[in-house]
Amino acid sequence: MTRHHASRRRSVARRLRATSAGLATGLLVTGLLVAPAQARSRTDSSTGPGAPIGTAARTVGDARYEPGPCPRTPEPVEALKGARCGTLTVPENRARPTGKTIRLGVAIVPAESPTPKPDPVVWLAGGPGDDAVGEAKMAIDGGLNRDRDVVFMSQRGTYSAEPNLLCPNIDEFNARAVGLVYDAPSTERLHVKATKACRDQLAARGIDLSAYNDTESAADYDDLRTALGIKQWNLYAISYGTHLALVYMRLHPGGLRSVALDGILPPSKGGSALTWSSARQGFDGLFKACADQPACAKRYPDLPATFDKLVRDLEAKPVTTTVTLPGSDKPVKVVLDGGALVNWMTSATHVAPQVPIALDELAHGKPQRIARQWAGGKLSPAAVGRVAHGLSYGVFCSAWTPYESEEAALRGGRAAFPSFPRSVQAQAPQLTFLRPDCAAWNVPAAAPSIRDATRGDIPTLALSGGFDSQTGADNGPYVARTLSKAKVVTVPYEPHVVFATSKCAQEIATSFFDTPAAPKTGCLKDLEPPEFEIGP
Repeated sequence: MTRHHASRRRSVARRLRATSAGLATGLLVTGLLVAPAQARSRTDSSTGPGAPIGTAARTVGDARYEPGPCPRTPEPVEALKGARCGTLTVPENRARPTGKTIRLGVAIVPAESPTPKPDPVVWLAGGPGDDAVGEAKMAIDGGLNRDRDVVFMSQRGTYSAEPNLLCPNIDEFNARAVGLVYDAPSTERLHVKATKACRDQLAARGIDLSAYNDTESAADYDDLRTALGIKQWNLYAISYGTHLALVYMRLHPGGLRSVALDGILPPSKGGSALTWSSARQGFDGLFKACADQPACAKRYPDLPATFDKLVRDLEAKPVTTTVTLPGSDKPVKVVLDGGALVNWMTSATHVAPQVPIALDELAHGKPQRIARQWAGGKLSPAAVGRVAHGLSYGVFCSAWTPYESEEAALRGGRAAFPSFPRSVQAQAPQLTFLRPDCAAWNVPAAAPSIRDATRGDIPTLALSGGFDSQTGADNGPYVARTLSKAKVVTVPYEPHVVFATSKCAQEIATSFFDTPAAPKTGCLKDLEPPEFEIGP
């Protein structure tokens, strides 16, 4: 998930896992269905019917696909060499079909097989606010294009879309905030000020902020499918992308052959209580793995108690330190309070072998390792100008905060971590100051149906990691209750978005698209826990 602390919430494991020093703390309306493609489409290209997908211009209803240059990415993406690219043009707000249009970048990476299957895989990125096109390497390195084309489209508002809703001023605030007390009222005021500045800047560009949400995005993807002339395709969704996928499955089920959900975020449960529960599960999974490993258990006994005490002590008396980060000799001031430690821990499961020693060092007056990790992601050049904060708020402020009271959010913190101070419990991990931010963002609530559980018989793979502290593993069985053909798989010892870190998860996922009823899970039996770093 991503929101104001994009580097922290970004589901989106790519920066979380890059290096330990760069560790970042990184989540409707009816009447939008288009008529069947055969009833409303025309082909505007002389390209023949046997041509590869993405090579023909085509208009379907209010949507138009045109071949063209590949979408821009922050850095060159080797996986996009040889991709077939173009743009999808759709209404910004389908309630106003004669109003403004937006353009979404599309890249189609061909299958390695000379005889690809007719049903491509579509990659749904995390966030909200990450650009799928920039994640092509993750998908292709995992083998998703073995015998199917893989389709990447920049979700509305993201980096390579026109318009984009990036707001780098928020990223710049996140970088400055490492030197502030994390959950102090003064930090909240600056936090909301940055949010409002972002909103004002986007509104001044004439952007309809109410149109950047799951419902419109799901319609964008189904429009792309029909504009490409594809009868059915498959989804691979990570993190927030699973939130979008579950809405897509509910609103546009006919175009879906199968769906893989990785790091599951159910719209029907979205909110602060969910992130607290997820944190508890991921932390407990990691702590148990240490307790089960004799060397770790001996050197770091009772890690949960150590962690709880650190949260309480730091919240009462924050620690200030100075660190230098890779690539720079400029000292950086870092303040660690209880809320900062909880949010560090939420992403630190991506570098699990270091967590016990890092907590032990902090408990013995050496905060530098955690301070470097806490600050590293936010001060990295890669943390600025890449996440569509406008889309993040569009989702959270329409689909989450209107349907979870402040008291319910607080109860979630109390239930998960009863020993934490109230000031920590009041700010859910990954969602700090969400309610006042959403008041400043000021978009209408989504229709209550956004909170409906997704039901149906689309073959679905529900993948989770045993160390996932961002979207807890119990979300797999939860979504499977109403999906009659769902397979639930938890990959032990893995953090958020298992496809990015686990060869076993990649094998399971690729086998699922071959045989959705019987994915191959035999590799799970050979997995072993990480070897925790043991200090002197």
